[in-house]
Amino acid sequence: MRRRQILRLAQGGLISAFTAGIIADAANSQANSTLSLQWLGHLSFLISGDNVSFLTHPFRPVGCTAKLTSPTAKSDYILISSRLLDEGYLENLPNDKRVLSEPGSYNLKGINLQGITMDHDRLGGRRFGRNVAWRWKQSGIFILHLGSAAAPISASQRILMGRPDVLILPIGGSAQSNDPMQAKAYSPKEAQAIVTELNPRIVIPVYYRTDKSSKSCQLASIDEFLALMPKDSIKKLEGSTLELNASSLPQSTVVRVLNS
Repeated sequence: MRRRQILRLAQGGLISAFTAGIIADAANSQANSTLSLQWLGHLSFLISGDNVSFLTHPFRPVGCTAKLTSPTAKSDYILISSRLLDEGYLENLPNDKRVLSEPGSYNLKGINLQGITMDHDRLGGRRFGRNVAWRWKQSGIFILHLGSAAAPISASQRILMGRPDVLILPIGGSAQSNDPMQAKAYSPKEAQAIVTELNPRIVIPVYYRTDKSSKSCQLASIDEFLALMPKDSIKKLEGSTLELNASSLPQSTVVRVLNS
């Protein structure tokens, strides 16, 4: 009888060890997987890793996005934060693609996503309604795309967001302006406060005035935000793509400026 018990325990140990091995292999695979973030301009990215790709925040080229190309990159899924034309324009995209626009939890091809509801503006959402921030883990890296947000982060939202490895942060708004584009995104100073609060490893600033914006675009420039960040944390990249590996993420916050 005792021999049988020992055998069962041994078998159980083998199963546990086998299961632990599978989990470790999966973790190692994620750590060695490359996450690619290609900035398509404004709020839009093509994010790829673990054999899954997400197109986020497709826009219609007009105003502050006038000289950009409408995002049509092939992807498995599309993430948007609202149906406003500069962050949720779907007219040029295939009808058979799944679009996620509602807050809640999703599991897509083994990737867990959390859509976090936020006020879109500083008036409790009374002007622009709701914004959905997206958080998920891909290639072993936690990504948080805040969409176009201007409202402070509440305690419950903060818990859901956790500490992101990559924070995609709108920085070109203004707390005083009545211009629609400026009124629904953080000002550079507000964006700096969000970085301090969330303590991400990597910040990718978006939603600011570039040389591809129209002359009438009133968004703040990237320099206004960068002036508020430690100089030694900032790196301007020549291209539009950032490739990351979970095993080599920075321990303290750095800023990576992409070129759309």
